[in-house]
Amino acid sequence: ANTLFNIWIKYKPRLPEWYYNEKLLKVGDSLTQIKEYKLALLQCYGRYLQQFVSVNLDDIIDDVHQFKSTFFPNGFRDKNAALTFHALQERNVCIYQMVCSGDRNLQNQESLQTCFSVLSSLRLTMQVALPQENLCWLIYNGTIHIYTICRHLMMRSQSAKVLEYLLWASICMESSIPLLSVHYLTWRATLYTAVSQCYFDCQAGIHGEIFARRGLIKIDELKQLENISSSLENSETKKIFKEATLKMSVMIFKRAVYESRRKPKSYFRPKLRVSLKEAQNLPWPRTTTERLLTEMFDGAAAQFLAILEALSDSSRHVLCPAPPVPDEIEIRDVVSELFFAGLEILSGNSIKKQKQLNIFVITTGEKGVSGDAAVKFVKLAFSYEEWDVFDSAIEFVVNFLQAQDDPTWKKAEVELKLLTLMQPLLFPRKFKHSFSINENNTKEARMPHGSEKKQTFRKGSLKHREPSHDLMILATTVFSCVSTSKQNIQPDKEILVDVIMFLWQKCKTGLQRIQMSGSDYLKYIHKYKAYQWVHVLWIINEVIQKSSIADTNVVMLAEITLHLTAILENIADS
Repeated sequence: ANTLFNIWIKYKPRLPEWYYNEKLLKVGDSLTQIKEYKLALLQCYGRYLQQFVSVNLDDIIDDVHQFKSTFFPNGFRDKNAALTFHALQERNVCIYQMVCSGDRNLQNQESLQTCFSVLSSLRLTMQVALPQENLCWLIYNGTIHIYTICRHLMMRSQSAKVLEYLLWASICMESSIPLLSVHYLTWRATLYTAVSQCYFDCQAGIHGEIFARRGLIKIDELKQLENISSSLENSETKKIFKEATLKMSVMIFKRAVYESRRKPKSYFRPKLRVSLKEAQNLPWPRTTTERLLTEMFDGAAAQFLAILEALSDSSRHVLCPAPPVPDEIEIRDVVSELFFAGLEILSGNSIKKQKQLNIFVITTGEKGVSGDAAVKFVKLAFSYEEWDVFDSAIEFVVNFLQAQDDPTWKKAEVELKLLTLMQPLLFPRKFKHSFSINENNTKEARMPHGSEKKQTFRKGSLKHREPSHDLMILATTVFSCVSTSKQNIQPDKEILVDVIMFLWQKCKTGLQRIQMSGSDYLKYIHKYKAYQWVHVLWIINEVIQKSSIADTNVVMLAEITLHLTAILENIADS
């Protein structure tokens, strides 16, 4: 930093101002590419902006007139205006990245506030630049930055607050004439989808559907203009329109599939429910949900995507399974039918019934149901307590995962293994089957409802006997998962945190018995085999230390460390 600072001081008087400023910002861009955000902010973008104002820049982002007079005293036609816009935008990007480097999960209130300040600053910069058609590149880049930050904040349950910024980004894309072309339609549809998702996260599904329908109208308007201006429609253009239309249709289906089945409370509902088991051998479409899927989407891949989106709920945790909300008969029916249809697609049967040319099940390429989508489907089945679907789907998905040579698929395999281990622990009365998972062997498992299933896992072994033994197997498995040196195959952070929280809650009971035994720690531990609880506690502590979840719950980490320290000290004194 000092070397760079000295270079700027030494050469600034010797170079033309325009040349110096241009190179200054280019160096900043190079520094951001290698993730040296602080250096780029202080020595490049910040240094450039110091010529306009000596006070804190954040103090003037609320007043558009002051903003214009401060940074653009000579108007927007000035040759340095584009550089100034670029410096302002990149400064915000650097601030956001610096916040992420110190608080990746945005857990501190100060981090959240800084992110919203950055969003406001980006919006103000775009507001000033929007009338200038030659600055459309700045508008486009601004929408990307806003989308990136907003998606991060949506993961922190901040959808209600980021909605206005995503709406602004969408309107900006519509207000800039160069950005209305087909070339930018895919990105515009992505922004529309994010806005709709925000509405759904805020439990305002009707507004999410309305906005998606609005997006569909905008796409159709552009398609009509494209047909008028060009008599020939190439394959790439068709693909862009098809993809954009699909995104909007999926968001419309997300609400329509449920609302079309809701009945007034006073409405008498006759018991004419179609048994899904009876409908299993019927030709596709077999249910009301499948008929709606067929009407709205062409192809199994698009239908499967719509099913995933309709079942997705940002408030759900995979390892906190629960029935659908709200708990209405019609909603439960739709959820069951969605899983029923998804399993049929995953098995490949729906494709055969629809007589499609390309027969596929799960693939890693563009065609077919992607491996990631299939894994998500299994997780959703677990989350909704759809155990028949979970038991059947996991067989297809695990077989696919084990056939892949790419090590990145190991992460998904590990996550599904943890779900399988958690299943009998969360519902001990429902799942009393015994099964084993052996290396390079197939496990024979007695699944619920008396059905026989086969599943394959490559590593580990387990036999379900008593709860403490189940906990030991789960604990040792999650420990082996995080002990690997490859970060990209560690389980998803949400799943890892939920597993640790579950182990810790179960472990507390055993630890209390040890502590109540008084000073005779060793005798109690050996007599009742309580050392297993100490082992689980040690594993929990090691998993937290080895993974990146230590900052998720600092209080829990401190409590675990204190418990482990107290037990070890008492054992040493015994």
